[in-house]
Amino acid sequence: MQRVDDGVDICLHAGHANRVDICFFDRRGNEWHERRFQLHRALHGNWHGHVAGIDAGQAYGFRVYGRWDPDAGMRHNPAKVLLDPYARAFAQNPQLHQAIFSHQVDENFAPLPGNLACTLDSAPYCALGMVTHEAHHPIRRPHVPWDQTVIYEAHVVGLTRCLPDIPAHLRGTYAGVAHPETIRYLKGLGITTIELLPIQAKFSEPFLTRKGLENYWGYNTLSYFAPEPSYATEANRNAGPSGVIDEVKGMVSLLHDAGIEVILDVVYNHTCEAGVDGPTLSWRGIDSTAYYRHDSRQPGRFKDTTGCGNSFDFRRQAVVQLTLDSLRYWVECIGVDGFRFDLAPTLSREGDTFNRNHPLYVAMATDPVLRSVKLINEPWDLGINGWQTGNFPSPTADWNDRFRDSLRSFWLCEPAAIHAGGQGCDLRDIATRLSGSADLFGHGRIPGGRGIHSSINFVTAHDGFTVRDLVSYNEKHNEANLEDNRDGTTNNLSWNHGSEGDDGVSATSEIAVARRRSIRNLLGTLLLSAGTPMINAGDESLRTQRGNNNAYCQNSDISWMDWEITGDSRNLYETVSYLNSLRREHQVLRPTAFYTGEVSENDSIRDLEWFDATGTSMADYKWFDTNIRTLQMLRSGKGEDVDALMVINGSIDDVHVTSPHGRGQSYELVWDSVWESPNEAHCAASFAAESTALMPWLSMRLYFSTSQSS
Repeated sequence: MQRVDDGVDICLHAGHANRVDICFFDRRGNEWHERRFQLHRALHGNWHGHVAGIDAGQAYGFRVYGRWDPDAGMRHNPAKVLLDPYARAFAQNPQLHQAIFSHQVDENFAPLPGNLACTLDSAPYCALGMVTHEAHHPIRRPHVPWDQTVIYEAHVVGLTRCLPDIPAHLRGTYAGVAHPETIRYLKGLGITTIELLPIQAKFSEPFLTRKGLENYWGYNTLSYFAPEPSYATEANRNAGPSGVIDEVKGMVSLLHDAGIEVILDVVYNHTCEAGVDGPTLSWRGIDSTAYYRHDSRQPGRFKDTTGCGNSFDFRRQAVVQLTLDSLRYWVECIGVDGFRFDLAPTLSREGDTFNRNHPLYVAMATDPVLRSVKLINEPWDLGINGWQTGNFPSPTADWNDRFRDSLRSFWLCEPAAIHAGGQGCDLRDIATRLSGSADLFGHGRIPGGRGIHSSINFVTAHDGFTVRDLVSYNEKHNEANLEDNRDGTTNNLSWNHGSEGDDGVSATSEIAVARRRSIRNLLGTLLLSAGTPMINAGDESLRTQRGNNNAYCQNSDISWMDWEITGDSRNLYETVSYLNSLRREHQVLRPTAFYTGEVSENDSIRDLEWFDATGTSMADYKWFDTNIRTLQMLRSGKGEDVDALMVINGSIDDVHVTSPHGRGQSYELVWDSVWESPNEAHCAASFAAESTALMPWLSMRLYFSTSQSS
């Protein structure tokens, strides 16, 4: 749908239809009055038309006529009004009702026998698009370099829903994300880039709606162009065709003015129409086989690699074009700075085969609009060979689940096993993650592979435990989801430190003290490792979901940020802020290429060297010894910065550690995970190279050489 001087031009791809009507709806009292215009069949499955006298604010949808043969994947039903896949805004949000199903269903929305077409008119309950103004505005992007990027993953609602320092009507909205108080908090933490959970319009699964819940996270997309209207302020929801869009643009613009990039989590792998028994709101009724993967042996069934009932078929030109057009719209018109692709292997599938050079990725890498923004993959789905971490093409980056699991294992699972009389693993994997995961991202035809910043390092994300819950629970506690605690992963790699949950654990108890140290170990390793760090919103302030590791349906205080400040939450916030400031100020903590282990030109020490607790270069056999859990990592400043020495004690006992010789300079302790507050750095003393210090159990330290390398 495109506005022109005297009306609108319309185009819809519906290759198997034998008739398409554009339907305009005008409100008369509490009812819609409908006007229909038949479109003309054009080439390649497209339908075109022009209607004069249509302006912004007009509600519209499509009725598509054609074959009803569910066994063949054909579900055309003109009783259903269908949302334009390119709609920018909504005139009516969909409601769960029997009429929005193209097949006949009972009162519980289960299909009736016979798979007969439903003749109920869906117009009163469907999603209606709205014709909008296409106003462009200047975009001033921060263009944060990858080596300076610190990502903060957050939900629009959850971030500010309980923030007392902003007006009540802005809490939990797009405007709230860009409020000066929110920006002050993010800037103080050292965030450069906020990654928002999906803000493209959503529709909750029927089984959640019937329980009184919703798909809070938003991974159930209804429109790839329209922003989710419920996240806007009431004033902008009521402001007309561009009110919600203008609020989103304003949010992005204000964040840009503060130097903060905006990345959107996007869900192009599946839609809210679910499996073949789900509702018909758009694509299924337009041309199911042009958009969704169908089983070639049983065309009436979907091939599902997402676990959500359907999967878009990225062999289809209509799907690739829709995705690219949507991405360009959010970059050029809304102003966003990048995307995180949910279940990205589905986007690279040609049938059951994963193609790392899929045309969609080639298009994004060469597109003049998309090639300059940040593109991040969630590198797994539920299909055959669905785990593809490290296998996507440049210039994209991947969420590094190996980093997440390695840190959780080293700092939590292995110490728990050792406490119980077992043993941990050797040091090879943790060292690989600390130095940038070259095993995953360093390969390829070009030396250096995809690069060190292709690793998005994280310990926690929206999906799973918060970092506080990671150190407080051994088991998930998802009872609030009303699924009998069956949902969510059981592979949490967590450790409760001796007591399940927070009940009965005082803030000054040994368990609480140990938990806070473990959190600092996890976040410290995250922020000081090579690669691009991502922080889960609230981890810096000890946010808990009370053991819920799958809070996708919890639009409640389980998911919202808790802004009540305690001494412990303030200390952790200041610790993360301090570590980010060290990272920002010292290039030695932000390498731009993988380490070689060699001495660079005009330097006298290797760019990276490993040492054991005695300060001796790590012998080969020690990498395989599961009893060795102390490691020193020395990074050269290469004449441009100080040298950085990271010391890690992963054992449950205190260990005497001798610093390496390095350049023979003294080392200054700049951070110790034993410290509850970074203010303790003022009391730290320098000590000479090759001197010995007692390293407390399960702790890490960062030292800088006392003068710049030369």
